Amino acid sequence: MNSLIAGEAASAAQREGTLPPEALPQPVSQGRLVLRKFLRHKLAMVSTVVLALLVLLAVIMPIFWAHKYEDASFPSFAKPSGEFPLGTTQVGKDMVSQILRGTQFSLLIAVVVSIVGTFVGVVFGSVAGYLRGFADSGLSRLTDLFLIVPQIAAAAIMAKVFGHGSWFVVALVLALFAWMPIARITRAEAMALSQREFIEAARAAGAGTPRIIFRHLVPNMVGSITVNATLAVAQAVLVEAALSFIGLGVQPPDTSLGRIILENYAQVQGRPWLFFGPFIVLVLISLSINFIGDGLRDAFDPRQRRMKA
Repeated sequence: MNSLIAGEAASAAQREGTLPPEALPQPVSQGRLVLRKFLRHKLAMVSTVVLALLVLLAVIMPIFWAHKYEDASFPSFAKPSGEFPLGTTQVGKDMVSQILRGTQFSLLIAVVVSIVGTFVGVVFGSVAGYLRGFADSGLSRLTDLFLIVPQIAAAAIMAKVFGHGSWFVVALVLALFAWMPIARITRAEAMALSQREFIEAARAAGAGTPRIIFRHLVPNMVGSITVNATLAVAQAVLVEAALSFIGLGVQPPDTSLGRIILENYAQVQGRPWLFFGPFIVLVLISLSINFIGDGLRDAFDPRQRRMKA
């Protein structure tokens, strides 16, 4: 009874505003709320653990692994054993060290593509959505032009013409065709946000266009930008693998998972471990990043969860 009376007294005091500030419930920040929702997404959390393990293995394991990527002094096509868990390649290289090196380059290319593509897409989309008029028309036509160009075919031609299979050249070429989806989404959000009261207040305060775009519009689009940047990584991994698989992507001495799959495709029946090793890693990376993107989408926009249900 005493606790009930105390609870009623606290409620009455809260209604009257007599409780001290530290006794009132503290508001939860948006970042913490997003983190809580993401942590509840079981598939996204499992995918985060899988991706983190793959990244750690690719970065740290080569330091301690007995066989180096460049070492080609081992027997050709050695079968899986304790010394060579996934056997050796035709030229006598340890397959585990090949996969570790390929994972490094595939992820590095994908991250560069995502960063460059996201930056260009956000700049183009936010400028077009805020300024509208001629700027919107011109940037929208440019976006549509790039969208109708077959990405893999154009990237293959440019990689062949402007580079010699360097991973950095491949990354920049892929980034050239990765910004359009983000630009479209950013443009639509910028057009909607530009009519909001806080943007009108910034205009009334004399803020210039760059300040309004990058200090007010872009921070309010961080959710969609984060989600689409994450999904761009997954797409870049697959596009780079496809490009390397047809022989127009990364070239030796650099390598990637797609390049390793190409080099061992002929062994899929006689020595399947040489093909399925890098293939499974590629699939795990792609699926993990996509599921992480789904978790981020649900965390930033709860309406997506209700729509799926």
